Amino acid sequence: MYFNPIATGVAVVAGAVALPVAIPLAVGAAGFGAGGIVAGTWGASLMATYGGAVSVGSACAALQSIGVVGLGASGTAFASFVGAATTGAVVAGVNRIKGEQAADASCAPCKKTT
Repeated sequence: MYFNPIATGVAVVAGAVALPVAIPLAVGAAGFGAGGIVAGTWGASLMATYGGAVSVGSACAALQSIGVVGLGASGTAFASFVGAATTGAVVAGVNRIKGEQAADASCAPCKKTT
């Protein structure tokens, strides 16, 4: 079986670091920011679906909160976990595919038919 522990470790750490950084950037790019929801953005379109009355705990309220103050400690920890788990799963899948390809290549002479 193919396994590259260095690549796996780097990917898991990268996922744990990248996702908590990417989420607030994406939320800000969607129009949720410290000054409120920016007109003409996806965030404004989402707010319009609420008819202007955004309730506490709604997706729009949660995104606006992230846009203003970020993820917070628990949100950052959860995003780090999800980022690490996701990249770890992807690397494990790639390792499995590479292992199967290596096994198939090494058996190529066995598979020749006359």
